[in-house]
Amino acid sequence: MTPGHGHPGPAGGAGLLFAAAALLAVVAYLSAAVRRRGDAWPWRRDTSFAAGGAVLVSAFLVPLPGGPFTAHTVHHLLTGMAAPLLLVLGRPLTLVLRALPPGHGRRGLLAVAHSRPAALLVLPPVAALLDFGGLWLIHRTPLFAAAQDRPLLHAAVQVHVVAAGLLFAFAVCRLDPVRRGGGGTAVRGAALLAGGTAHAVLAKGLYADGPPGTAFSPADLHAGARLMYYGGDLAELALALVLAVQWYTSTGRAWARRGRLRPAPGPVPPGG
Repeated sequence: MTPGHGHPGPAGGAGLLFAAAALLAVVAYLSAAVRRRGDAWPWRRDTSFAAGGAVLVSAFLVPLPGGPFTAHTVHHLLTGMAAPLLLVLGRPLTLVLRALPPGHGRRGLLAVAHSRPAALLVLPPVAALLDFGGLWLIHRTPLFAAAQDRPLLHAAVQVHVVAAGLLFAFAVCRLDPVRRGGGGTAVRGAALLAGGTAHAVLAKGLYADGPPGTAFSPADLHAGARLMYYGGDLAELALALVLAVQWYTSTGRAWARRGRLRPAPGPVPPGG
């Protein structure tokens, strides 16, 4: 069996590339926010996106706590759940569309965002399958052990974790302008519930038996599995809160519209 090891410290050249990409994304985002086309852009979105980038940089460059599997779990929670939600809350696509001048570039980006392939990818059940199905594939097949000694495969796994986490957060939150259809509140809530259940079941299974081909100590395995279980709950609760706020806001607006359209009561007749 392959000795258990995950993310005991900085992730070498690949980690530097990931951290540099995250830092460049934050710089580009903040530059676009400064040059936006005169309309208001809330500072909390800047803060959220910058925090998401900082989480990614820290996950790839800073030594993570705990044993090898616990450190791997921390890395997974940071790069696959916490950072994606923070980045998505910054509404990067909306900012890019506002920053781009009218022309081919802006129209092309809108065409991509409203295309059928994009609509399929951000369909909540599809995004949940890619995200949580990928986690099951990583942890319940020899892929985890194989990736530890193959830098390119390890980097590909990391790309998938970050990209799938971003896709799922994007599909559940639906804050940026994409093609509508198939992503109502009920569908998004059901996908979040199914994904959270799959994540919790995976964590419980890892508590009893680590990824195939690895040899983590029982204490490290148990600590990492508990962290995966409860940390996943917190991340999914945050997504549920975003979804609940959206539902409450849209429902309140609908009630307000109905109130404005309702005819005012006429005068009460004498003796009425």
